[in-house]
Amino acid sequence: MIKVSAAEFQRNIGRYQDMALTQPVVVTRNGRERTVMISTEEYHRLKRRDRQVLSLDDFDDADIAALEATSAPESSKAFDHELDQ
Repeated sequence: MIKVSAAEFQRNIGRYQDMALTQPVVVTRNGRERTVMISTEEYHRLKRRDRQVLSLDDFDDADIAALEATSAPESSKAFDHELDQ
């Protein structure tokens, strides 16, 4: 990942656009990370990974029955202590 100040980014935007095709370019302002430039391919890959949030109204009876029929694997019992907090 490349870090660059906003002023440097503005002076050489074409250069940083080219660099963003292969790695993220972080633009800073007053030493703080403000934005990140990434390739459109990476952006679309990340968008495909977005999760859709559903409410209970989005589930039909078959969905609810399928959820009720599931059980956690035995290995998940190692985390049961976290429920006590």
